[in-house]
Amino acid sequence: MEENSLYYGDNLDVLRRHIKDETVDLIYLDPPFKSDQDYNILFAERNGSKAAAQIKAFDDTWHWDKASAAAYEEVVETGTQRVAQAMRAFRTFLGESDMMAYLAMMAPRLVEMHRVLKPTGSIYLHCDPTAGAHLRLLMDAVFGPASMLNEIIWKRTHAHGGAIRFGPVHDEILYYSKTGDYKWNPQHVPYSSEYISNFFKFTDPDGRRYRLTILTGSGVRKGSSGRPWQGIDPTSIGRHWAVPGYVRELLPNLKTDEVQEALDRLDEIGRIVWPKKVGGTPAFKQYLDDMEGVGIQDVWTDIPPISSQAQERLGYPTQKPQALLERIIKASSNEGDLVLDPFCGCGTTIAVAQRLNRRWIGIDITHLAVALMKHRLHDMFGDKVQYNVVGEPVSLPDARALAEYDPYQFQWWALGLVGARPIEQKKGADRGIDGRLYFHDETDRKKRKTKQIMLSVKSGNVGVKDVRDLRGVVEREEAQIGVLICMEKPTRNMRREAASAGVYKSPWGSHPRLQILTIEELLAGHKIDYPPAGQVNITFKKAPNAKSGTTVTQPHLFEKEES
Repeated sequence: MEENSLYYGDNLDVLRRHIKDETVDLIYLDPPFKSDQDYNILFAERNGSKAAAQIKAFDDTWHWDKASAAAYEEVVETGTQRVAQAMRAFRTFLGESDMMAYLAMMAPRLVEMHRVLKPTGSIYLHCDPTAGAHLRLLMDAVFGPASMLNEIIWKRTHAHGGAIRFGPVHDEILYYSKTGDYKWNPQHVPYSSEYISNFFKFTDPDGRRYRLTILTGSGVRKGSSGRPWQGIDPTSIGRHWAVPGYVRELLPNLKTDEVQEALDRLDEIGRIVWPKKVGGTPAFKQYLDDMEGVGIQDVWTDIPPISSQAQERLGYPTQKPQALLERIIKASSNEGDLVLDPFCGCGTTIAVAQRLNRRWIGIDITHLAVALMKHRLHDMFGDKVQYNVVGEPVSLPDARALAEYDPYQFQWWALGLVGARPIEQKKGADRGIDGRLYFHDETDRKKRKTKQIMLSVKSGNVGVKDVRDLRGVVEREEAQIGVLICMEKPTRNMRREAASAGVYKSPWGSHPRLQILTIEELLAGHKIDYPPAGQVNITFKKAPNAKSGTTVTQPHLFEKEES
């Protein structure tokens, strides 16, 4: 298995074929589920003989069909007794519903994730309340109820009114460990101004805020903690000297039982405040800047959703904030650890893992998502990020096989070869356009106008008619360039027809107005002839650079920019 890898394909197959036992330190997954449909529909009985639907990029509904029925049978017959019992119970009261299909498809994947996790590893399963209760029972079956550490509530959206119920504004994140020996790095958030004003009431001459905490604990003790210090006997008031752990961090090389020495050294460095009243008990001066902050609890309201104006927003429908993944990755992994996201989408998990110096594996079933991840990694890290891509066609026979198996995926993959983005997939609505590239090539920013390259992808036979149709699209859309991507070699007449369309002139020179590129040529490294992409391309919204945080405003995925 190559480290830092993007896999195209079904994550169940990738997990089984490519990821070894107990090699992953942390898993985060946000499995797709269409929770905005009528809740009752999720439990409606389905005909098990219905053909499996074609997988689309954002069609995240699971349906009960032959595939889900087969997945159910496999996990019942080959899974552990606990998982098999849970799946039979689900089938009893859910029947052959979409919810049952979802659980049947998730069960074997969670079993594989349990296998690949190290004994010290953890898993965070992100879901919404629609399927959260069912997934928790399934996680209990796979990982064991005792491995459940938290049900984290994340406020994912702002308040909004509900016509017939309270407004749904949160997601659930189920946090499980594989064993009791899991990695944990406590995370903190700053104290609120109200908390600081209420508890850190004192200020040194140099402006440092502090509070006073007692240096005794309840109960009488023998030994150094029970002996008088500086004329004060804690035993007389039924207490003993107690130096908290965070105080001991100020005193290096201190033995754990040397309480009297600890008190002496704290007094020497000015950390003990003596009471004005004779016989009073001294207190420890605890500075605000000594404190790490408030330990994060299991309700997260401090990470806002990605707004329409956020720099990190790429336009991917299920994109999660980087701050959310940063908290999870920091809490449950260390630098150099391996992080896995089996439903990778636009790659937030792997981008954050890369920034935090973790190794990573991302898996997604659409070539569109893999293409987006490549763009994102390049925008954020440039040439500093090294990774392997597994599962994409690397030869003409591979490309033919993909086109035959899944025309949509072939189309998205082919567009990815030239850095184009697909149009929204609506039946009969493409009007001869499969993808677009956007660019700016004016040197005067005040005169800048968005330019377009229209793309048509053909996996079958092509002829002069396809070139003429593309020319009509370019003229209709007032585009600057049109590109036909085809599997078969173009004929001489096709080349002649393309040449007759003339050229588009830019500050960089002349570019053929109609261009024909074969898959074989693209695999060999050929590019579209247009102004330098690194300087003018604005097809995808660039992710902020990992260090500078700068970005460029560009059109979002599936959103057309107006000129």
